[in-house]
Amino acid sequence: MPLPKISTPTYELNLPSTGKKVQYRPFLVREEKLLVLALESENAKDITTAMKTVIKNCIQTRGVKVETLPTFDIEYLFLNIRGKSVGEEIEVNVICPDDEQTTVPVTLNVDDIQVQKSSEHTNTIKLDDKLVMEMKYPSLDQFIKNNFDFSENSPMDQSFELISSCIDKIYNEEEVWSVADVTKKEITDFLEQMNSKQFKQIEKFFETMPKLSHEIKVKNPATGVESTVVLEGLASFFG
Repeated sequence: MPLPKISTPTYELNLPSTGKKVQYRPFLVREEKLLVLALESENAKDITTAMKTVIKNCIQTRGVKVETLPTFDIEYLFLNIRGKSVGEEIEVNVICPDDEQTTVPVTLNVDDIQVQKSSEHTNTIKLDDKLVMEMKYPSLDQFIKNNFDFSENSPMDQSFELISSCIDKIYNEEEVWSVADVTKKEITDFLEQMNSKQFKQIEKFFETMPKLSHEIKVKNPATGVESTVVLEGLASFFG
């Protein structure tokens, strides 16, 4: 007689980008093993593949394309899948801002961590009176590079790579240039032509982009000083 199958519960959340309801299940032991092995390898490609596999397997709603989801949807999904799989409480070590060296353990509840959106955020960047650049959010592959980057590329190279991957199109009243139709070098050359004010608009797109964010208060046991700390992005909650 074959062994019985263990039933797996399903849960529901709303994607922060669209509000669409998505059903998901916790990850299983075999998927957790896949994640652990990928993280131990410190190989960005292995981590990307593992995260894709786990998120795809755990999403029960049809028609959800993981590759095209905005970064903050992926973060929120993974956080909640992990919460239902391992436990809804996460312990993180926070460095106290007042002396920048004392570490305090803090326990967080997954349900309290939400995607925060800024009213200043826009994906349309006006470069001059005629030229406009439209941005898109980082892909899952780019998200992995940002959160688990083990390469020795310079911060400037990484920054340009991220920006290049997030430009959707450039247009004026007469013409539209799709980034899919141009080379990586052409994009880099285009970015290098910008002045500081124009480039700062691109930086603002990333700075104000919706992201996992949670504000906590910590008290430094060494100095007695209480401070407010804002944790942002998936890596802040898992290290």
